[in-house]
Amino acid sequence: MTATPSSLSAEQLRLFQDEGYLIVRGLFGDDEVGTLRDEFMALHAAGPVPGFFAPVPEIEAGGDVLKRYPRVMHPHRFNALARRYLLDPRLGAILADLFGEEPLAAQSMVYFKPAGAKGQALHQDNFFLKVEPGTCIAAWVALDPIDQENGGLRVVPGTHRMGIFCPEEADGDLSFTREYVPVPHGLATVPADLAPGDVLFFNGSLVHGSGPNRSADRFRRTFIGHYVGRSSERMSAWYRPILTMAGDEVTMADNLDGGPCGTEGTGPH
Repeated sequence: MTATPSSLSAEQLRLFQDEGYLIVRGLFGDDEVGTLRDEFMALHAAGPVPGFFAPVPEIEAGGDVLKRYPRVMHPHRFNALARRYLLDPRLGAILADLFGEEPLAAQSMVYFKPAGAKGQALHQDNFFLKVEPGTCIAAWVALDPIDQENGGLRVVPGTHRMGIFCPEEADGDLSFTREYVPVPHGLATVPADLAPGDVLFFNGSLVHGSGPNRSADRFRRTFIGHYVGRSSERMSAWYRPILTMAGDEVTMADNLDGGPCGTEGTGPH
């Protein structure tokens, strides 16, 4: 049988295994990025999508820009373009290398993060998805130039080997979510700045987060997918249906365990 050629080099695979994340530059072209930006801004302009997207008018937002531009949860369930990019074969090929097996799609999200928006405190994705055995992998697609001024991600290399931490309470003035994982002793955050079309892949146990968007007028728009390996047996029930990269539904048992922190980690992320 002929082996399938790897989409990643041995060095890229080593970096992901050692550090817990990998940036693939220019995976999507400028025209594709522009199409995604336009689609998601049109989605915002069209207003709420019950169960998935709940923006409020400026007069009702009380000065909180994230109430006007909240994240979109699972856009692939109602938007054909989001579904197409969640299942894009370029992502699938890289994810197959990173998992070492067939990837399955569990979640999509869109973040607008306009100027003035809060960040998201340091956290771990698998605290929410509760994938067992193994973990999830995120594919974080940049739709704008992303740096630390407009709220780019910071990651803590090495934490993907440390299991799931029980979070503390985040600073509500800086983070729109409540969970906060302090940086473990001896480690440090590093910036993951991206150009449009770059994709940041990271392990579900990697501690990561972002600060507020302190720019004057820039968005930090991203399209994000979360994936699990075919050998995974259970995960949080909220992430259904799970799809193959060909779009077929896959049955997986619900993970009813609250995890190392009791009942936390059972809700949407």
